[in-house]
Amino acid sequence: MSGAPDRRGGGVPAYWYDDSAVPMHARLLSGVYAAVTSFRRALYRKGLKRRRHPGVPVIVVGNITVGGAGKTPLTIALVQRLKQEGWTPGVASRGYGRDDIATPLWVDRDTDPRVGGDEPVLIARRTGVKLRADRDRAAAAKALAEAGCDIVICDDGLQHYRLARDIEIEVVDGRRRYGNGQLLPAGPLREPPERAADCDFRVVNMPQAASGDPAASSGFGEWPMRLVADQALPLVGARALKLEAFVGQRVHAVAGIGDPERYFAMLRGLGIAIVPHAFPDHHRYSEADFAFGSKLPVLMTEKDAVKIPLTGEGAFASESYYSVPVRAELPEAFWVSLLDKLQAFAKR
Repeated sequence: MSGAPDRRGGGVPAYWYDDSAVPMHARLLSGVYAAVTSFRRALYRKGLKRRRHPGVPVIVVGNITVGGAGKTPLTIALVQRLKQEGWTPGVASRGYGRDDIATPLWVDRDTDPRVGGDEPVLIARRTGVKLRADRDRAAAAKALAEAGCDIVICDDGLQHYRLARDIEIEVVDGRRRYGNGQLLPAGPLREPPERAADCDFRVVNMPQAASGDPAASSGFGEWPMRLVADQALPLVGARALKLEAFVGQRVHAVAGIGDPERYFAMLRGLGIAIVPHAFPDHHRYSEADFAFGSKLPVLMTEKDAVKIPLTGEGAFASESYYSVPVRAELPEAFWVSLLDKLQAFAKR
């Protein structure tokens, strides 16, 4: 694929997203993985393993690929819109990267990301809703319903079949799509591509370079989503800046997400001259990670910013560190379709 853009990011194998040869051991392991996952799905499909439903509508947001695709911004957008429509949503999350993944807990805006997970803390800060972190999403959903939530949004739970769901939303990275189309570890797929056909909605996180009418940019049966950033929030201090204030400047760009290049491309597209610094997804930062050798402003994703200690021992944030939040924008027709489905549950 000579001359093609690098679609990798996040430290994944090159052969996932280009035409490099897949190693033999990866192909063999992929066959084993396919057999195990197929058997597991069959157990739930035939009722041999029990699904659990919390008694309130459940929306599952997820993907069939490994890595970031925009699930967290979409989850935040869902919560905000449902609140506007009069629902009382709660969020169930595994809380990947928590110190004690086996212990369920309630996460709020002040929870240490090492305890609650970076994505749950980010969602809690942006939405203020009840959030339960538990590797058993069915138990988390039950706890949320008992706590007064009348709808549960499960962040990254498409493969957690124990939780019965009413609506499934698949999120697709519009730049990388399904890569080479092979299952782990030969490719980036958690499940076969045909699994996506079972989902009620397919939301495509459009590449930053995409232009024109968003509705026309997506394929048949797909809903386009754009992640929009227009602010830079200082980690220390209270004066927010317009992101355009950095146009024409050199900055350090920090991204420890599934696809760092998407974030870098967004900043470049705005005319900001970046020095990119990609870290592994869910990376825990130390002061040494920011020893860049030049004192430029640092623009980091919001997911990274929640992990920077601001007070107490070990705090190292400075006035030159900025968080760049994004918001998910989708066509109004998407929301109409989703709310129509939920209205049927409300009537029942």
